[in-house]
Amino acid sequence: MNPVIQVGILSYGMSGKVFHSPLLHVNPGFSIKKIMQRSDSSALERFPYTEIVRDSDEIIHDPGIDLVLVNTPDHTHYGFSREALMAGKHVVVEKPFVLDPKEGESLIELARKKGRILTVFQNRRWEGDFLTIRKIISQNMLGRLVEFEAHFDRYRNFIRDSWKEKPENKTSTLFNLGSHLVDQAVLLFGMPVAVYADIRKQRTNALVDDLFDLSLLYPDVKVTLKGSYLVREPGPHYILHGTEGSFVKYGTDPQEEALTAGRFPNEHGWGTEPEERWGLLNTTTGGLHFRGKIETLAGCYHEFYNNLYDTLVKGKELAVKPEESLNGIRIIQAAYESNKKHAAIAMG
Repeated sequence: MNPVIQVGILSYGMSGKVFHSPLLHVNPGFSIKKIMQRSDSSALERFPYTEIVRDSDEIIHDPGIDLVLVNTPDHTHYGFSREALMAGKHVVVEKPFVLDPKEGESLIELARKKGRILTVFQNRRWEGDFLTIRKIISQNMLGRLVEFEAHFDRYRNFIRDSWKEKPENKTSTLFNLGSHLVDQAVLLFGMPVAVYADIRKQRTNALVDDLFDLSLLYPDVKVTLKGSYLVREPGPHYILHGTEGSFVKYGTDPQEEALTAGRFPNEHGWGTEPEERWGLLNTTTGGLHFRGKIETLAGCYHEFYNNLYDTLVKGKELAVKPEESLNGIRIIQAAYESNKKHAAIAMG
């Protein structure tokens, strides 16, 4: 019989409640042993078998816990991850991995020394539209790809009372939403030659950056990543152009919406999109012109934990290597330097 990995979750905020707990709950390879909630015990309403604790030490230093999920505010990722690794735990860190590349380097080295698995929750690698785009590119359905543009936009014109809105926490929309797009770009194209960025505060009385416009410079493809909190009428989520055609996709993957509504990812038809949200492909392939919608592949956030279990128990290759997420942080750091200097910043 395969072992069950005992998990401790350090926060039951949006990340813990919407994403991690449901994904772990339906995976027989994991059991949520403890969840940290500072002031209430609401997690018991959906997961009555778990134990609520008030202090991180009750998770990190529990000898019965194998895996610690560090899904706390961004500026605490390094400290909690280091403490958990020092305690001999495997660690999943929410994105962004860290806020400083040197912190990421330190954690990767510590995990290596301790013989522990360290990974980052880059769940949007398993969104249906991104999976579809990877297939389009890998099968050369647009000919030679020349341009890739991705947007992660929202409309929120007010300032919330949240750690994400406080500059002392070194947070921003680029670290929050942008880290997903950067990770996807690195997965598709590798590290860019250089980065050029325009980063701004656009909302009235904003204290942290809420718009980013990144150009990742590659020899053969133009890559643009954009995100803003002031997009009330959204445009395409992805735009791809190649020598033989284009692909345009509106709308976002349905998994987050379903999880927010309290659904679980083991239900029939999980991650599928209705036809009206499929992307438009206009291309020439095999000497034939095609223009029409193509079905979006089903999204599967749960594959993150499926792979992690196979890595921990069966020794399979880890899907999200911490070095990849560290490269994403290096790109974000270069973007801020570019914004400050109004110049492109070369990447090592």
